[in-house]
Amino acid sequence: MPADRFITVVSGLPRSGTSLMMNMLKAGGMPLLTDETRPADDENSNGYYEFEPVRRSADDTSWVPLARGKAVKIVHALLKYLPADERYRVILMKRNVDEVIASQQAMIARLASVGASLSSEELASGYCRQLNEITDWLSEQTNIRYTIVSYNQLLIDPQPELERIAVLLDRPLDSTAMATVVDPALYRQRGNRTE
Repeated sequence: MPADRFITVVSGLPRSGTSLMMNMLKAGGMPLLTDETRPADDENSNGYYEFEPVRRSADDTSWVPLARGKAVKIVHALLKYLPADERYRVILMKRNVDEVIASQQAMIARLASVGASLSSEELASGYCRQLNEITDWLSEQTNIRYTIVSYNQLLIDPQPELERIAVLLDRPLDSTAMATVVDPALYRQRGNRTE
């Protein structure tokens, strides 16, 4: 299928590297569907690469045709609302769950906001369950092809992950430029739990 006919979706848990992947795709030459509603800040110094209408996808997916031939970021919980009459290639970001939790807690602390009252173990269990459920769901969709990309591996050796992305998207991307986007200095929350 020609690249301009399907929609590339970057998804995953919050703080799992979705913004990094959007930045990498942009560097590789892929057009993005984004707006400037949420500007860069201390948590994502290169930007969030979000498109505000995506947040309302449970009620309104009229924005979806705008994403044909482009990449758009969608949090994992909203994937199930994507219209079945479109074709999608999904890059599902996976990050060490301890790091996801630590990154979220650090963001909450910096923003002085109230976070979830669940323990880290409860959050980790819930996140792992959610990822398993969404992976199972993706596997059942005939209009979706997907690959899982490890955020942690991207920071260590991005090339194998970039090669799998290139196969999934089947379009010319500048993998050298994509790899230069990776900034280990931004890898601030490191965990011990295996993926």
